[in-house]
Amino acid sequence: MSAGFVDRQQVGRRFSRGAASYGEGDFFAREIDSRMLERLDYVNLQPKRVVDLGCSRGGSFPALNARYPEAEWVGIDLSPAMLAAGRPPRAGWQRWLALGRKGEPQRLAADAANLPLSTRSAALVWSNLLLHWLDDPIPALAEAYRVLEVGGLLMFSTLGPDTLKELRSTFSDGYAHTQRFTDMHDLGDMLVGCGFADPVMDMEIVTLTYDDLDALFADLRAAGSMCAMKARRHGLTGRQAWAAARAAYESLRCDGKLPATFEVIYGHAWKAAPKQTPDGRAIVRFDLPRKG
Repeated sequence: MSAGFVDRQQVGRRFSRGAASYGEGDFFAREIDSRMLERLDYVNLQPKRVVDLGCSRGGSFPALNARYPEAEWVGIDLSPAMLAAGRPPRAGWQRWLALGRKGEPQRLAADAANLPLSTRSAALVWSNLLLHWLDDPIPALAEAYRVLEVGGLLMFSTLGPDTLKELRSTFSDGYAHTQRFTDMHDLGDMLVGCGFADPVMDMEIVTLTYDDLDALFADLRAAGSMCAMKARRHGLTGRQAWAAARAAYESLRCDGKLPATFEVIYGHAWKAAPKQTPDGRAIVRFDLPRKG
């Protein structure tokens, strides 16, 4: 996949701008987060360290902490404002004396493709609805593989190509109006290419309904989820173009509501013992009989 399609600075601006009120607009992310958590019921894992990649304000922390109370937590996000907004409030004397921090996750502002973490330093990398904000998922997946210990698990969700298909279909101006989304099967191939073993991918369609188009845009803005592609329109949309788009979307109304489709992709994969050395030589393991 070619780089240079996503406006990374715009992604950061969108989420930073909405950090303070993000808790009012992240209902979709929290719902997908809960569905990811259900998938952990089938996983035998007791991690000592968990990395939440693209953690925003840390909405995943409470449920994950309840599941793994002994684990150490690291939250990573591109937006420092999001990280700051998620920190629990403390009185001034607590901040000065650094009290009340036991069990509080470490929050780091960093790029998912360049993690400030040691190799093999985590047992679980958790990532909810991050990958579609990246130019290319591969560097982030490769970094997740690097920081996982052998036997560690990557679990993620992202959005697939049918996401907001109604919105895309209503515009004919040649500009991007949604993110570019990666197909589930391509993501599976990327996991294997990065060295992961036994990738499991599945998908579901979630359809939200709205009274009008403005309500959809309000939800997208509140969640920081407006288009951040470089090919988006940078100026104002003309009155005629807006009227045409609204009319086209209105034609999709069903049972009195306007639909908005989200193709949600879930994936998980394990970090197995390497089969090659970094310079490409094969690793051969021998199980020698014990002398007895």
